[in-house]
Amino acid sequence: MIRAKNLWIVLGLVASLSIASFAADPWTEAYVVGDTAVWMFANNTGMDVTGIKIEFDQEVTIVNKIEFGGALLPLGELTGTSFTLVGSLVKYGVLELDWQPANAVPSLAVWLYGEQVVGQPFFTTIDKLGYLFGQGIVYARENNPEGLIAAFDQFFADNAAYLAGVSESLGMDLAGSLMPVIMASPAEGIENFFNTIIGMLGVTDLSDVVAGDVNFGALFALLGL
Repeated sequence: MIRAKNLWIVLGLVASLSIASFAADPWTEAYVVGDTAVWMFANNTGMDVTGIKIEFDQEVTIVNKIEFGGALLPLGELTGTSFTLVGSLVKYGVLELDWQPANAVPSLAVWLYGEQVVGQPFFTTIDKLGYLFGQGIVYARENNPEGLIAAFDQFFADNAAYLAGVSESLGMDLAGSLMPVIMASPAEGIENFFNTIIGMLGVTDLSDVVAGDVNFGALFALLGL
């Protein structure tokens, strides 16, 4: 099981991400009122923020928003699958966002400071985990390559028996195939490789990745996940 305590900022910095808490994230609260979803997004980044980006698992229409401690205005239309709201929200401020249909759930939500992602990302899908993984690997590769290699050495040691079986079932040397991708590919390439391997393993639920048979501890410790 992954235990996450530190911090990570993708796209250039490092901020906190608790993978174990993706289903009950400490900075979101969700309610359903009639036919409307009412979500509270708390700015627990420890700093003032200038925006928030939210992506959904289906098309939604934002029907209401209330800020407590600032003002965040949406860029673009109020119907879609991805929204960016910009302005300002103080530390510990809260954004209430209401949308329809009520069963729609954010697949990814991140606070912004300028163009930088700050604080603790919220995500609910394997695809978004792959995105965060790719971004974090590239950051580590550019800023701490020795640590990255050491983390993967530990990852392969921690999962030696399991990965040997996976390599045999897939008909490929997983370590030999993975490391060239990790050390040379852009974030999108790493993301695609991650999602491909997860798909080949038949994993379809995020909880199976988080609490499954593979120990990602060494990698996520490096990335602060």
